[in-house]
Amino acid sequence: MSQILESVTSHIALAKTVEALEPVIQAAADRVTGTLARGGKILIMGNGGSAADSQHIAAELVGRFKLDRRGLAAIALTTDTSILTAIANDFGADRIFARQVEALGRPEDCVFGISTSGNSANIIGALRAAREIGCSTIGLLGCGGGLIAPLCDLPIIVASNDTPRIQECQILIGHIICDLVERGSIDHAS
Repeated sequence: MSQILESVTSHIALAKTVEALEPVIQAAADRVTGTLARGGKILIMGNGGSAADSQHIAAELVGRFKLDRRGLAAIALTTDTSILTAIANDFGADRIFARQVEALGRPEDCVFGISTSGNSANIIGALRAAREIGCSTIGLLGCGGGLIAPLCDLPIIVASNDTPRIQECQILIGHIICDLVERGSIDHAS
């Protein structure tokens, strides 16, 4: 089997396992929809490819996924280079997201961490900060959920240790959540 076919085959096999995550994906979408309906916001974060996915999901919520509707309050904590570099310089890279959650998070908000390993120290710190504030927490994780899963009200764990395949399923799940949230929020359009 060629490398291309092997990649496609492994992607399809793992994507099929996402079906088993339907209840927790629905619960996450309901949590995000409820947060937004109550005037809260979604704070999303990740590292590397997960940083890009954080920005992607925030863009789908603030802009639109498929439907014309009002913008939904979502912020990717990965985008402001001045904040990221100042915090990393002054407090250390492990605090780049926690400090932003401390500054921006309110009890009515939902903090959403994305990590393929489930062990990203800066996500762990941010989720701990979110819990101290009283925010709800969601994790989109791989590798069994790692140390992050217990910090999440709703851990969504892709059953793999293969980073590229985990990331592919994470963006699939992110798109599903955006679709459900958008449809659930359309009634709240103004």
